[in-house]
Amino acid sequence: MFFSVVCHNNSQPPALHCERNMEKSRLYTGGGDRGETSLVGGERVAKDSLRLDAYGTVDEFSSFLGVVLSNRNCPAEVRGDLLAIQTLLFDIGCILATDPEGPSYTRPIDGEDIAWLERLIDTTDAATPKIRAFILPGGCELAAHTHVARTVCRRAERRILALSRVEKVPTEILVWFNRLSDYLFILGRHLNFLSSTPELLWERDKTPGARR
Repeated sequence: MFFSVVCHNNSQPPALHCERNMEKSRLYTGGGDRGETSLVGGERVAKDSLRLDAYGTVDEFSSFLGVVLSNRNCPAEVRGDLLAIQTLLFDIGCILATDPEGPSYTRPIDGEDIAWLERLIDTTDAATPKIRAFILPGGCELAAHTHVARTVCRRAERRILALSRVEKVPTEILVWFNRLSDYLFILGRHLNFLSSTPELLWERDKTPGARR
């Protein structure tokens, strides 16, 4: 998909600073049939390059958030926050899909985006009972899907980190992803709490080896 992005610095929430004017391309062109694709700006790169792997995994992660959002039991306030996160993920995908030495087509991820996530973490944590134990991913369906999204978020972070070893990647993106997986962890716990679903706790004595 080819698109142009016009950014405005206004008082909207962090995820909604950009106004996008998109022109859709044909669904198929044949240009990638030999294992290459175009970055934003036109540069051709291999589909298995670190850059493609990074923003492709960001897209995969956003799709897993879409699974969470598709659950009709997802609370309205959580839905709004996750949609804002998906919007920021689109921005990040655009940044990663753009030659770092070329022109920018979207606004950068900045300290306010990181602070916004930290506020979400603190608010959600304060509304969730404390627990002094390791938990296993799962619980209600919505929480289980959130934990899956959390692990894909971590994988996207690793892919972006690998890219940053060889090419320029804004530090704020890595910090933001690190905060985001923390948010998804406490969100999964919070969703179990809201649905009155007990947490799955890791207990050493219940492992198969302990019974030998």
